[in-house]
Amino acid sequence: MNKADLVKKVADAAGLDQAQAGAAIDALTETVGDALSSGDQVSLPGLGIFEARARAAREGRNPQTGETMAIAATTVPAFKPAAALKRKVAGN
Repeated sequence: MNKADLVKKVADAAGLDQAQAGAAIDALTETVGDALSSGDQVSLPGLGIFEARARAAREGRNPQTGETMAIAATTVPAFKPAAALKRKVAGN
């Protein structure tokens, strides 16, 4: 499912027009991104938890040359699905 498909499904389910549904999805995406960049986590019951995780600096290898290189520490977004979502995906 791409964004256009998601917008159509949300619009149909919520009784909105597609422009309103698209704006709501864009606002959600922006809000979650802002929260994660400020170190907060976002919990959506029934869906899961979005959080920022610190990834430590490490040593890696260039696959073309085999040369070792330093990979800097960074913060990455992560998602932990809720139990209800896991059950739905599993078909239970």
